[in-house]
Amino acid sequence: MQPYEERLSAPRSWWFIAFLIGVSVGLIMLPFGTLPMLGGLIGGAALACVAVSSYGSARVRVVADSLVAGEARIPVSALGTPQVLDAPEAAAWRTYKADPRAFMLLRSYIPTALRVEVTDPEDPTPYVYVSTRNPEALAAALTAVRSA
Repeated sequence: MQPYEERLSAPRSWWFIAFLIGVSVGLIMLPFGTLPMLGGLIGGAALACVAVSSYGSARVRVVADSLVAGEARIPVSALGTPQVLDAPEAAAWRTYKADPRAFMLLRSYIPTALRVEVTDPEDPTPYVYVSTRNPEALAAALTAVRSA
């Protein structure tokens, strides 16, 4: 079996923006004095960093015969054949081809994705869309779990 694990961490530019948010809050607090400015700088940057960290903490794993995408745990037996999506095809499935019933773990800063049909007749979800930096490895891991 071929295990797979990936964290969909936010890009470095987002961390720089979080720092700039802290600077902005510090500048807003500057008329109230030096101590409030420092508090605004530290507090604003800390809150922005927490937001970036929590958004970028989504994980994609293949463990114990399941695909774990964020908070969802989907048995591989309920999934069809994985379809690797390059950047243009992933963008299409995020927009005009998207089905509102689908489960999507999507991060806009990751251009590629994996799409897997849900074959369970009891589940109304038509497919699973997962943003991933390495869709080929995720597809191989799902295929390995299915064949094991």
